[in-house]
Amino acid sequence: MVLQILLAITSLLLTFLILLHKGRGGGLSDMFGGGMSSSLGSSGVAERNLNRFTVVLGITWGAVIVGLGLMMRFSGQS
Repeated sequence: MVLQILLAITSLLLTFLILLHKGRGGGLSDMFGGGMSSSLGSSGVAERNLNRFTVVLGITWGAVIVGLGLMMRFSGQS
């Protein structure tokens, strides 16, 4: 139960953090205004910290998924 709650929280946070990243040009990000320059853009340090936090949260999310899979495998649930 705790891992399911943790999965929900990390999924929402990971989605939010990914959407905070600055668009890198062309494609879908331009369609939603990501290609426009804005005064609200992140500085270099803030962007690096956002990247680090996103990677750590992504690894945590993956570990929770593996943990849930192992629990379901060995507890006999389907």
